Amino acid sequence: MEGAVSMSDVAAFQPEALQLPELSPLALKANPFLAEQLFSQWFSLPDTSRLVKSLLAAAKTGEPLNAVGNSSTTNAGSGSSIPSMFPSGCTPPLSPRSVSGSPRTVKQRVGPSSLGSPLKVISEPVREVIPQFYFKNGRLPPAETRERCLFDIDQHFYGHVDGLQQNEFKSVAKDICKLPSFFSTILFRRIDVNGVGIITRLFMAFFYPLILLLSNCRDQFIDYWVKGNFLTMDLATQVYIILKQPDHEYLTQEDFRPILREILSTHPGLEFLQSTPEFQERYAETVIYRIFHYVNRSGTSRLTLKELKRSNLVAAMLQVDDEEDINKVLRYFSYEHFYVIYCKFWELDTDHDFLIDKENLIRYGNHALTYRIVDRVFSQVARKFRSKIEGKMGYEDFVYFILSEEDKSSEPGIEFWFNCIDLDGNGVLTSNEMQFFYEEQLHRMECMAQEPVLFEDILCQIIDMIGPETDGLVTLRDMKRTKLAGHVFNILFNLNKFIAFESRDPFLIRQERENPTLTEWDRFAHREYIRLSMEDDAEDVSNGSGDVWDESLEAPF
Repeated sequence: MEGAVSMSDVAAFQPEALQLPELSPLALKANPFLAEQLFSQWFSLPDTSRLVKSLLAAAKTGEPLNAVGNSSTTNAGSGSSIPSMFPSGCTPPLSPRSVSGSPRTVKQRVGPSSLGSPLKVISEPVREVIPQFYFKNGRLPPAETRERCLFDIDQHFYGHVDGLQQNEFKSVAKDICKLPSFFSTILFRRIDVNGVGIITRLFMAFFYPLILLLSNCRDQFIDYWVKGNFLTMDLATQVYIILKQPDHEYLTQEDFRPILREILSTHPGLEFLQSTPEFQERYAETVIYRIFHYVNRSGTSRLTLKELKRSNLVAAMLQVDDEEDINKVLRYFSYEHFYVIYCKFWELDTDHDFLIDKENLIRYGNHALTYRIVDRVFSQVARKFRSKIEGKMGYEDFVYFILSEEDKSSEPGIEFWFNCIDLDGNGVLTSNEMQFFYEEQLHRMECMAQEPVLFEDILCQIIDMIGPETDGLVTLRDMKRTKLAGHVFNILFNLNKFIAFESRDPFLIRQERENPTLTEWDRFAHREYIRLSMEDDAEDVSNGSGDVWDESLEAPF
């Protein structure tokens, strides 16, 4: 019948609103279809039919709707204006009417019903269903992405009934998992926990952090693959999960060694090192130290996922996988950069015990540094040494030092030297602290017959360079805001670089403008590598053969 209210609306009534003394509200709650059945029975009564027809007729003619008045003409003998289906003449519930309200709380109209119904006014909020917004392992992948991935798995495992061996697994890591190819070995071992040496398509489910109950069921493998959510994770998170130990929430230096071993054994740019395993180990150590110097900003030797995502390490890994010339990967992995670092350390370590002291370090850069700043470095206020030997700096400590010294404008370099200059450790550099370090610079300029620059003039220059928020006080935040932080440090304790900056070599300025993406460290390492290689060539010529090696004369390369 036109205009009739749907029975599903009736079923949505609160049981108490029906007001049926013959039926318990608990019975209605237990049987939600009971209201629908009652409405059907009431709607089938002849008196109900006449009432509805009269209301429709009144609505068509524009007359006011008065259920009581209209029903009295059609059911005058009834004790109630609304037809009843109960012997006692109790009033049955009216069909529910649409109401308006806020999306969170829906209330019935206040006041008597236009049909004279004695229904109670219900003011109970309706629960709003909030969609899930947090997923512990990430959002589920789209169906298209999932199906495409499963298709690729079938293609890679096709023809390998018994599964894939480790030497066949590289394509799976690179093409399906979208990881650098040198992750294949560690990924294979993460999956092959029992050391069988073979991985089947179903065992690939280890790639996700859930438990596969029935590994021989394809449908459950699909469920496992999707619920693992590696498909929706970013690459940095995938790298983090694969590298870290299962019971850790961070990465250690040891966690990077498997991929460094794989790079050394497979990368074409490092094939020449395969005959010298001792230097392979030094290269791997240097790369790891560089990674933690720039990425582990907390200095805890525990690299977190947040730090990994903020860095460019994953991008550098992808570049290593795509670039045959390892020296073009300037971030972390360049062999030339390693060569410069190691040779610099070898030059200072005169007794070759892999430890250097203050007297060794003071010779760095042709005695460029002052004694006072070297003392501060060995006081370990900027970074605790890992050598465990009092008054000695190990190779790892030297890597951190040289990267900070030759890349002073980088964030770790600024923090390192700021802590050295901050004598009282209050996080603020005062004019007295800067004067303490500049006094030795001034004395050295006088000894070298250089025209001395008074500290008052230098202080004005430094303040102009930094532009501190508070006059006379320089904070770490001030130093990080300026692009001239490295020059400020050189003024205070590196005489050679201070003089070079004041002379402003036009050739160096043009180089900087031509390659603005290169860092101070990149330019330094390039110059030093050329110098060291030329010294090697000259040494070979003086010895009469390029194949003669004298370990006592040069660094072991």
